[in-house]
Amino acid sequence: MTPLFISVLLAAMCLECRAQKDNVLQAKGEETAAAGGTVTLGCLYNSSFPSGNYLFWYKQDGNNSPKFILSRFSGDDGNTAAEFKERFSSTLDSSNRSVPLKIQKLQLSDSAVYYCALQPTVTGNTKTLYKNLWSKDNRILHNIH
Repeated sequence: MTPLFISVLLAAMCLECRAQKDNVLQAKGEETAAAGGTVTLGCLYNSSFPSGNYLFWYKQDGNNSPKFILSRFSGDDGNTAAEFKERFSSTLDSSNRSVPLKIQKLQLSDSAVYYCALQPTVTGNTKTLYKNLWSKDNRILHNIH
């Protein structure tokens, strides 16, 4: 039996960045893994704030809008959307400035573009995030909430 392979594209964005040095980096552009296995998607970040950084992961498959997976805040467990709690996890490592996303028990439906996003904040404000993303043909506006 030929194993199924899961392919994920990585994309990075910075929400409401306050300086040019605020950014996220997902070095690998694509990951491939076998169904049933585990994959860890890397995300490094730079921030002008030494603490108080919010990091987010989103999943976008096909022509659908990006879906919120989870958020992590410095020194906090953060929040994970109910549909992702069982197989998706992440820990924010402030010393290494990383927030890798671990996906276990891979399924074909996990094939998607995954976005790592940064929102530095001083106040700890957890207001809803809005980021507009245009589709490749520039006709559809996607909102991340």
